[in-house]
Amino acid sequence: MATSYSQPTKPQLMILISCILVAFSLFSTAAPCGKISVYWGQNLYERSLLEACHSNLYQYVNLAFLVDFGRDVIQPNINLAGHCVPESGDCRRLITEIQACQDLGVKVLLSLGGSIGNYGLSSPDDAKLVAAQIYDIFLSGTNVTGPLGPVALDGVDFDIEGEHPIQYWDDLARALASYRTPQRKVYLAAAPQCIRPDQHLDAAINTGLFDYVWVQFYNNPPCQYDSSSGDISKLIASWNEWSASLPAGTKLFLGLPAAPNASGSGYIPPDVLTSRILPVIRTSANYRGVMLWSRYYDIQCNYSTIIKPSLCDKTLHRQDLLISMV
Repeated sequence: MATSYSQPTKPQLMILISCILVAFSLFSTAAPCGKISVYWGQNLYERSLLEACHSNLYQYVNLAFLVDFGRDVIQPNINLAGHCVPESGDCRRLITEIQACQDLGVKVLLSLGGSIGNYGLSSPDDAKLVAAQIYDIFLSGTNVTGPLGPVALDGVDFDIEGEHPIQYWDDLARALASYRTPQRKVYLAAAPQCIRPDQHLDAAINTGLFDYVWVQFYNNPPCQYDSSSGDISKLIASWNEWSASLPAGTKLFLGLPAAPNASGSGYIPPDVLTSRILPVIRTSANYRGVMLWSRYYDIQCNYSTIIKPSLCDKTLHRQDLLISMV
């Protein structure tokens, strides 16, 4: 016997549409799934860049470091710590690995600075000149004589530390961002110290031009995990300050050493991170994951492998309950 169905009334349709809209709004507010950013290039025994990308552990790889630039440096110089010698031209072989990483969806960024090197900016005009050099040599994809060949990296990471000049990094960010087009995004990242404001990068970050900020919560006792007492309060307080202060749209990462000997202080055992810290910081709207120093140390302790399953919030959200009732 056939069953007849009546057409839904207009009020019923309006109720159904409202429920659908509520469901979509609940989806949009769900906590994002965290990713891992890692630094590669400062230890010959960290294995190849391609192996790092094929590990399926990292969404972002920072090539460390561009150590000589600005202040009358004619040719910016990259130091990859024994992986290759730029002056000889053999670093150009890395272009195939970089392109393979990008084909896998991994963003490869050029990291500026580090704790050593001859770098700095002397004026806004110097910042514009350095930006032009970086774009031409590392981002344009057309410079065949550059240390990495005609490479088109995805963007630039600012890791400005130590006694290096503190001015004009905001000018450099603006100059680099000027190369963005509708067809080509130039990503900008920053790795400030957790003590706020960061003396080098505060003005740059406040431009609102940075896509990612991976704050270094290590080698900074006032705002890091206390391994002697197990106290996480200083780290959480600092995280909350950073989360509240970042410009809208900037994604925040928790920067950590990947092994006990990767930094002077601030190492967090994986079980502490996954059980006590990640459940707290994942609730921040601009949380996007963890940054690790570095690929070499990550290999030693398998830190990223251990923490990766906990970077996403696996709890049952309201939208899951809604869908289960449909």
